[in-house]
Amino acid sequence: MKENQCIRVFAAQQQIERCQQRVEQVSPSVTGLSNALGLAGNEVRLNILFLLDEEAELCVCDLSDILGMKISAISQHLRKLKDGKIVQTKKIGQTVFYRLSPEYAGLFRPFFAMIADNKTIAVS
Repeated sequence: MKENQCIRVFAAQQQIERCQQRVEQVSPSVTGLSNALGLAGNEVRLNILFLLDEEAELCVCDLSDILGMKISAISQHLRKLKDGKIVQTKKIGQTVFYRLSPEYAGLFRPFFAMIADNKTIAVS
C-alpha cells in the first residue's frame, strides 16, 4: 500500500499554526456537535426528534403508538437522547413527557424543515 505524500514545495507554517489554534479553540463545540449528530444519526431517534419538534411534546406511549415500536425500545432511545441533553422531560402525574431541548432545536430545525417538505437528500 502506498503512503500518502505531500507534493507541496513550501509549507504555509503560519496558516498551519493558525488553523491548529482555531481547531483547539472550537474543540468543545465540535465535540458537542459531533455527539448530538451521532445521537440523531439513528433513524428511530431522528424520527423521535422530528416528532417532538412538530408536536412540542409527547410521552413514551404516544411515540410507541406512532412508530409502531415497543415502549421499552422507545424508552432506550429516549434515554440516550436525554443523557445527551437533546431532549428534556416534564412529569405530569405518572406520565413523563419529552420535548426537544431549546439548545438543540436550532441545530436540528433546518433538517426537520427538509423532512417536513419531503425533500430527499441524494445519497450516492
